[in-house]
Amino acid sequence: MIDWLTEPFVYGFMQRALGAAVLVGVVCAVVGCYIVLKSMAFLGDALAHAILPGVAAAYLLGVNLLAGALVAGVLVALGISLLSKTGSVREDTAIGIFFAAALALGVVLISTMRSYAADLTHVLFGNVLAVSSTDLWITGGLAAAVLLAVLLLYKRLLVVSFDPVFADTLGLGVGWLRAGLFLMLAVTIVVSLSTVGVALVAAMLVTPPATAYLLTRRLPVMMVVSALIGAVSAVAGLYLSYYFDLSSGGTIVLVATGFFILAFLLAPQRGLLWRKWRHAK
Repeated sequence: MIDWLTEPFVYGFMQRALGAAVLVGVVCAVVGCYIVLKSMAFLGDALAHAILPGVAAAYLLGVNLLAGALVAGVLVALGISLLSKTGSVREDTAIGIFFAAALALGVVLISTMRSYAADLTHVLFGNVLAVSSTDLWITGGLAAAVLLAVLLLYKRLLVVSFDPVFADTLGLGVGWLRAGLFLMLAVTIVVSLSTVGVALVAAMLVTPPATAYLLTRRLPVMMVVSALIGAVSAVAGLYLSYYFDLSSGGTIVLVATGFFILAFLLAPQRGLLWRKWRHAK
């Protein structure tokens, strides 16, 4: 049994994969709590795809892909925030405009490459097994910055999430806090790039927090439970991908989805089977 648990991590690439996967599982789960509470799942998906031109530009320039993704994510997040802040355009409309424009620009840039299919596939679906030491340090630094920002802005973001009108009355700077949340989301997506990829990052932002939401309504507890689910999903997904030769990013997401289904069915008070059992009594 011990050999079965330790065998995958005798390899350096698996150790780096474990560190990156747990970091991503935790930071996505924590930031995702605000996404779930504010019903902004579309924003997460839009920003995930909006980093594509940054990745393509970085590839063309021969620089680190994460750096290109970070620049694109920050620019799109600020663009959405500024456009919706004017009041002339609704937030969901601004998201749709920037999402479509950034995705189109990414497609145009990629179409100029000859070998993009093989080289950029991991951007879409992730390749945690190929994470380098440099990537791991960058991921750790960005993840720590996001978690520190959440800690420092926790009370303000709490008020904005549950009662933005009251937050505005208190003069908390709702517009700036919203922009800050967008930036944290963009950085979180960049952190997740090498692990689960653009196509799956929205699932890690939404699924663990949605699972935690079925188990508790208190935000601090929700964040802790969500982070635990994200971390356990990452570790379990790595084990399954190693022993069954599966896609690591996809397996991590499917494990997280499995936890959601269990909570949906069995969560105390809110689970489907729990409620049926209560009615039957």
